[in-house]
Amino acid sequence: MPGVAGEAGLRTAITEMFGIRHPIIQGGMHYVGFAELASAVSNAGGLGIITGLTQKTPELLAREIARCRDMTDRPFGVNLTFLPAFTAPPYPEYIRAIIEGGVKIVETAGRSPEPYLPPLKAAGVKVIHKCTSVRHSLKAERIGCDAVSVDGFECGGHPGEDDVPNFILLPRAADELKIPFVASGGMADARSLVAALALGAAGMNMGTRFIATKEAPVHDRVKQAILAASELDTRLIMRGLRNTERVLNNEGVEEIVRIEREKGAALTIDDIREQVGGLYQRIMSEGDVDAGAWSCGMVAGLIDDIPTVAELIDRIMNEAEQLIRDRLVGLLGEAKPAAKVA
Repeated sequence: MPGVAGEAGLRTAITEMFGIRHPIIQGGMHYVGFAELASAVSNAGGLGIITGLTQKTPELLAREIARCRDMTDRPFGVNLTFLPAFTAPPYPEYIRAIIEGGVKIVETAGRSPEPYLPPLKAAGVKVIHKCTSVRHSLKAERIGCDAVSVDGFECGGHPGEDDVPNFILLPRAADELKIPFVASGGMADARSLVAALALGAAGMNMGTRFIATKEAPVHDRVKQAILAASELDTRLIMRGLRNTERVLNNEGVEEIVRIEREKGAALTIDDIREQVGGLYQRIMSEGDVDAGAWSCGMVAGLIDDIPTVAELIDRIMNEAEQLIRDRLVGLLGEAKPAAKVA
């Protein structure tokens, strides 16, 4: 069946909502979500995402959206992460760039997007919000988000503070939510997708897996670090600050862990700012993978090659169909005649 999965795909509430062929979303990632990767994912039938705040000004975001539109005629989105007020970028201007660029899908993350929803909704933009708990997912539904991305404890980046893995979190979300959701965290292959669908999700969001692709515009040392890592090679940092982040272990992260252990309850963000702040361009673009903390999921243990985006998505969809048709349906066996009643 190689090469044919793209034509029919798996139709879910997410593919219908976003007008995409496959229920696969590329999450927004700092200094990764450029037009090159977003367009490749969209061209392969998924939903590519440009990371809005990687673009230092709204004008630069408008330019990146235009670049992406030159690379694909299929739907793509923009990620906006809402940061604390004292560091807030000019969100209204970023939103204006998104709307004027004709983007119809926005992935939000961080703080509640509620203050920024009215202009997006008025422009007909669909909003999918990243949540790490059922209660936050329900709030996203209540304030008018169209969908949510449910992030389990396995995820790279910020998993929240509840430490609930996806085998519990996804069915809990399915029990409570009326809007569709996708599974995020630990997603890498066809098994991930089929499991997510079985647990109630309408698709999956992949971050770390998409970094290890040929089109990902990051230094090869970053990709090789992910390939070399196992599921045991991530660390949780900033737990004492209630800003937990899952990152790939390296020399810079070991220094963070040492400082956290030494400072204990007296730890402040200033104690580790040098190892966690403003490093993404240096890491992702220049390949200084030991400089400090950078987000990576436990799913690194499932990543062992660097395919093109199209090869990855085609493989996932082909193998997902085979899993469903051959393994799952096959487990039912042949129908047996009903037992006779004496």
